[in-house]
Amino acid sequence: MRFLHTSDWHLGRIFHGVHLTSDQAHVLDQFYYLVRDAKPDAVVIAGDIYDRAVPPTEAVNLLDDTLSRLLLDLKVPVIAIAGNHDSPERLGFGNRLLSRQGLHVIGQLPGRVEPVVINDTYGPVYFLPLTYAEPALVRERFGNDSAVDHQTAIELMIKQALAQVPANARTVAVAHAFIAGGQESESERPLSVGGSSMVSAKVFAPFNYTALGHLHNCQQAGAETIRYSGSLLKYSFAEAAHRKGVNLVELDAKGQASVEVIPLAPRRDVRCIDGFFKDLLAGPQNAEGCDDYIMVTLRDNSPILDVRGQLQAVYPNILHIDYPRLTTGGDLRGPQGDHRRLGETQLFAAFFEQMTGEALNNEQAAGIAQIIDEVYRQNREVEA
Repeated sequence: MRFLHTSDWHLGRIFHGVHLTSDQAHVLDQFYYLVRDAKPDAVVIAGDIYDRAVPPTEAVNLLDDTLSRLLLDLKVPVIAIAGNHDSPERLGFGNRLLSRQGLHVIGQLPGRVEPVVINDTYGPVYFLPLTYAEPALVRERFGNDSAVDHQTAIELMIKQALAQVPANARTVAVAHAFIAGGQESESERPLSVGGSSMVSAKVFAPFNYTALGHLHNCQQAGAETIRYSGSLLKYSFAEAAHRKGVNLVELDAKGQASVEVIPLAPRRDVRCIDGFFKDLLAGPQNAEGCDDYIMVTLRDNSPILDVRGQLQAVYPNILHIDYPRLTTGGDLRGPQGDHRRLGETQLFAAFFEQMTGEALNNEQAAGIAQIIDEVYRQNREVEA
């Protein structure tokens, strides 16, 4: 059995004001050709297919086009579950009808988890779609009050699902969960607020492979066969060093799993560059792309006129500029006592030291004093 494990497409994502639909379409086109060449028995999508419950039309059209090409052109079955970003009701619409065509989309948590069975030359493999559900919903659907958090909810879902599977059968869990010890990213929405969202990797020990979604970094989760595929693209600058791709999984006759991570190349990378203005204006030094989505950390201490405009001539897709000189320090510095008794120059000096961590030098102090004197002179002329 050979299948591709992917997750966290987040179709319709907006990144620092930029709509990423065309970037996502570019990568999903690569994904289509990967499926064509690898000839898997199935494609598994482990949740967060959309970025929000009511996705934009462009995102819906992109998903429709991608799934149509996989099912109609390549005849490859697709198994997908809802994540915490998805609307289960919208995502799972028409599942009973579409499952006959090989599209198995489990949105809402059913009263009983039914396995999706796909056969290879060695017999059946049972894919158990553990769609994302809050513990309260699990309690209601299964009529069991033991699901008090995500850990106990997943345990209850797994117990119920495995009851539908013959003994010693090959099994694959498809789940959207936060496994304890996993490496988080800032672009992930918490699964719960004020409650426990972590799940132990041990609950997935009965399965030959567990296809996970939610965490955006491609990684193992406690065992070789319990894995996150990671997100389709980099969705924050904190993910700049991540390796994005999909997991190609093969199960042998005994259920032993081997995994190959296959990278996908984005249309534009997400990168962080750091340095002084004059050096950054020289452009990339190691053949990086000028059109990448860029965050700049500017090390200059002196103000520069139209920094963004000048740098965008080299890097047209600058999305954020960070000025460390404005965030250095944090503790109140400068003259102590009643600030109402301080003059403008003294107040500015205190503010400057608080923001930069350095005291005004003589030249800077003389400059600010001259500016204040000029403002007072102009005010006197207006009043006169």
